[in-house]
Amino acid sequence: MMYILTVMGNMAIIILVRTCCQLQTPMYFFLCNLSFLEIWYTTAYIPKTLAVFLGTSRTISFTGCITQMYFILSFGCTECFLLSIMAYDRYLAICYPLRYSSIMNSILSAWLALCCWVCGFLAICVPSYLITRLSFCGPNVINHFYCDLDSRIVLSCTDTHLLQLVAFLTSFIVLLGTCIVTLISYIYIISTILRIPSAQGRQKAFSTCSAHLAVVIIWYGSTIFLHVKPSVQNTLDLNKIVNN
Repeated sequence: MMYILTVMGNMAIIILVRTCCQLQTPMYFFLCNLSFLEIWYTTAYIPKTLAVFLGTSRTISFTGCITQMYFILSFGCTECFLLSIMAYDRYLAICYPLRYSSIMNSILSAWLALCCWVCGFLAICVPSYLITRLSFCGPNVINHFYCDLDSRIVLSCTDTHLLQLVAFLTSFIVLLGTCIVTLISYIYIISTILRIPSAQGRQKAFSTCSAHLAVVIIWYGSTIFLHVKPSVQNTLDLNKIVNN
């Protein structure tokens, strides 16, 4: 039921934004991209997870596991880029309200969204390629409810130091890089809001970015914990709890 509600809720957001003329703004355009991403992000692992929990399908092929891992991580990277772009959009809207329409036009919005998707999928190419070069000759039980990078690394019987280094650097660059952009944007946003003389004006300005800020805190807090770490050997059980 939660999976169906997630898909239907995000589809409703996309339909509402596309059909309502008042919502044809860059902020809601990025929100549509985020909703579209969330549909595919949850679809990449929830159906297989439900099959595992229900006991109807507890096996997965090597190719299927690599494919699932690639799409889950790519969608995760894309979400990081989208959240940072949305923070930059709110920065322009609040700090430069008179110039916002001329700066963040439809062409720039489309290019920024496209860059988020392309960069998100390119960022995982190297780790995915390296994991296909590993040998698996021991246990074949994945200690997770979907194909996660860490759970695959611990099953390999070959040296994984290069893969772990590349995965750590990729996570460090993508997660912390986009997080820094988001934090800087919100530092300027909050400083601008505090300079607004009226309480009603401050409340109105903050209401346009409060939901996004809450999503950013939850997303980056859990994702940085999951992926920006040098060792994966002793955190698999904790990773499952954080993923839930």
